[in-house]
Amino acid sequence: MTQPNNPLHGVKLIDILEFLVAKYGFKELSYQVNINCFKKDPSIKSSLKFLRKTPWAREKVEQLYLQSIDYK
Repeated sequence: MTQPNNPLHGVKLIDILEFLVAKYGFKELSYQVNINCFKKDPSIKSSLKFLRKTPWAREKVEQLYLQSIDYK
């Protein structure tokens, strides 16, 4: 099933997170998206675990990703 209007279709959460960490770093990410997994002892692994279980936080991270890649 294709999703032509979904810019996140086929993009894995780990790829989104790695892109954002490379672009902003965890400190700036914690300002952009106010969640503790970016503030206290941050890592890709712990952030993925939290974001997979927390839909509202994942949505915020996905929105920041779309803004960061200048999706129109």
